[in-house]
Amino acid sequence: MEITVGNPVTGPRPQGPYSQVARVEHADGGVLLYLSGQCAEGDGMAAQTRGVFEAVEQLLKAHGAGLDDVINIRTYLTDMDAVAEYVAVRREFLPGTPPTSTTVAVPRLVPPGALVEVEVVAALAGVPDATAGALAG
Repeated sequence: MEITVGNPVTGPRPQGPYSQVARVEHADGGVLLYLSGQCAEGDGMAAQTRGVFEAVEQLLKAHGAGLDDVINIRTYLTDMDAVAEYVAVRREFLPGTPPTSTTVAVPRLVPPGALVEVEVVAALAGVPDATAGALAG
């Protein structure tokens, strides 16, 4: 098993001292991608959720993956009254069979004004590392 942690140069920059993606390559060729929680600026839950999933999509693409490869989502919301807005936008990005999911209410998130944070795990079968030489520390 090989683990690579870093920030794809084509993805959104982290807002702190952390890596955006951990790539775990198994001997059988399978790959798991663990993405750090993504937040986005925007006016309201729908706009922020759209920005979050666009960032997730960028990070996955940098590793030769897509939203269809997502197997787990963890969502943190500051306002559970807005969960329907979140789910509606999430369905735009993940229209098929939904991945496993956990949604938690939190009093606040690190970026000021953030309403939603999403982290995902994606699974791929034998995908070559598209980021070879493309990770920034």
